[in-house]
Amino acid sequence: MTKPILLFSGGLDSTTLLWQLKPNVKALIFNYGQRHVTEIDHASHLASKAGVEFEIADVRGISHLLAKGSQTGFQEVPEGHYAAENMKTTVVPNRNMIMLAIAAGWAISTEAKSVYTAVHAGDHTIYPDCRPDFIQALGSAIHLGNWEHVKLIAPFVNSSKADIVKAGSYLKVPYELTWSCYKGKLLHCGKCGTCVERKEAFKLAGVEDPTQYEA
Repeated sequence: MTKPILLFSGGLDSTTLLWQLKPNVKALIFNYGQRHVTEIDHASHLASKAGVEFEIADVRGISHLLAKGSQTGFQEVPEGHYAAENMKTTVVPNRNMIMLAIAAGWAISTEAKSVYTAVHAGDHTIYPDCRPDFIQALGSAIHLGNWEHVKLIAPFVNSSKADIVKAGSYLKVPYELTWSCYKGKLLHCGKCGTCVERKEAFKLAGVEDPTQYEA
């Protein structure tokens, strides 16, 4: 059977899922003109370390159509907790629908039966395209739009980031190699929403955080 496709960013969540699924999975990495483009290097390295096939989908040609907010636009990356209203500037318009549609296309062309995404419960407040009802609706749309049946699977959709860290610690996920920071500098800034969430997850999970943060 052809290996399923994992939407892979090299972040904490998708790397945990990669370690759960390897070696029976293929990783799909996206370059969409994101500010934190360094995540692509981290993702490529992690996929190689896991011994899985991976592809980088370069969709920078449409990045100007998504130029809104702080990730693909010109706003500054906000600092603070994800619960804050200003974190909505980190939303990339329709990102998950675009990426998962392309992943489904790769799955169909290779006769794979499923596509995995590592969206989790902590994303629901800020990112509408990480919510369970969106995942269910898109899964139905993929099924209706193709003769082949490709299942969309989101095993963490009701899990917290701390739950994911706990699971990953048992799998010995090399979290020190993962990348989360939206600012995309040499080290994690420790202040943006995703860095704050990352720190909190390790603390709540009772797992030592191996991340190097800026002083």
